[in-house]
Amino acid sequence: MAQLIDRPLIFFVVALVFMFLAALLGARFTHKERLQDDEVRADFGTVQSAALTLLALVIGFSLSMAVGRYDQRKNYEEEEANAIGTEYLRADLLAPAQAQQMRTLLKQYLEQRILYYSPLDEAALAAHNKQTAILQNSIWMAARDGTQSGPNPVTALAVAGANDVINTQGYTQAAWWNRIPAEAWALMIVLGLFCNFLVGYGAHGAKTSTRLLAIMPLTIAISLMLIADIDSPRKGLIRVVPQNLLSLASSMGK
Repeated sequence: MAQLIDRPLIFFVVALVFMFLAALLGARFTHKERLQDDEVRADFGTVQSAALTLLALVIGFSLSMAVGRYDQRKNYEEEEANAIGTEYLRADLLAPAQAQQMRTLLKQYLEQRILYYSPLDEAALAAHNKQTAILQNSIWMAARDGTQSGPNPVTALAVAGANDVINTQGYTQAAWWNRIPAEAWALMIVLGLFCNFLVGYGAHGAKTSTRLLAIMPLTIAISLMLIADIDSPRKGLIRVVPQNLLSLASSMGK
């Protein structure tokens, strides 16, 4: 399911087909069992309204979860840019040799962090993570070596800055891994199928056209696609643009 959710457009098509089939199946059942009794139809209306309300709540909560995670990824991108920029300035507190080395490493590290926000396949992402780990180790060693000759509270700021650079990358990685649980997706899909079946079952026989039955499946499929798109940080259409990192790279170039 995770691979399908990571491809929102394909997920939309699959969800639309199954939701529409559920509505058609419900309409086929109602042809055999007409809801002519007023009391039975009133009870059915109550069940249908309750199911649709529950589906709306679950979709609303899931959308809120996806938007919250998207905002979190944006916030950590800003924090990471601030941490790298601060350490770039604090490099002046180190010895001249280590200061120059630190600036060079931070520029290389910044290029890798900008690359992280581009669409990468599994092989490219693994190579990127390996290079990021190597640069983080080099940055830490440069900060450590710069304080060994004469450690003091001033040079300690450069060490703390290097630590912040490494920590913020971990926070960003955790935010990208923080996705909507598969159980929540399963609940939304099952509720969507059930509600479409009820909509089709409550249709008034042949008077209800196929186009009218397609409205509810289309609405639910679009909602699920939007949630999947926001929740997919790498392969969706709605992505976090590293504006702060790009701005920092531009300022470093100057």
